[in-house]
Amino acid sequence: MKFEMTENGFETETSYGKLQISANDEFGFRPYQLLVSSIAVCSGGVLRKILERKRIPANHIAIEVKEVKRNEAVANRVEKIHLHFIIDGTKIEDDKMEKIMEVTEKNCSMFQSVKDSIEVVSTFEFIN
Repeated sequence: MKFEMTENGFETETSYGKLQISANDEFGFRPYQLLVSSIAVCSGGVLRKILERKRIPANHIAIEVKEVKRNEAVANRVEKIHLHFIIDGTKIEDDKMEKIMEVTEKNCSMFQSVKDSIEVVSTFEFIN
């Protein structure tokens, strides 16, 4: 990837189009939004694969970012992210689902990249 400076931030060309990044959300994605998105979507993809392998189909998975805690005193550093997974599918007992969430975190490269510096809380619910 190569990032080029623009008037309002930076941009890069990807196979899916231009990605614009800026400290001002009027001109592109803010860097912390990309960080949170990477962790959320990576976790969701791993969760989906685990459920498929266990033959527990999920018709749909939505991930709601309930909280992003930032520390203004330390460069507005991201300190905590709360991801809430909403799963449309067969309900799994809470203790089994908690184990699946542990395996998800263990196998998500983005989660593993930040685990010692950002607290990531994962919760879940089932809907039909």
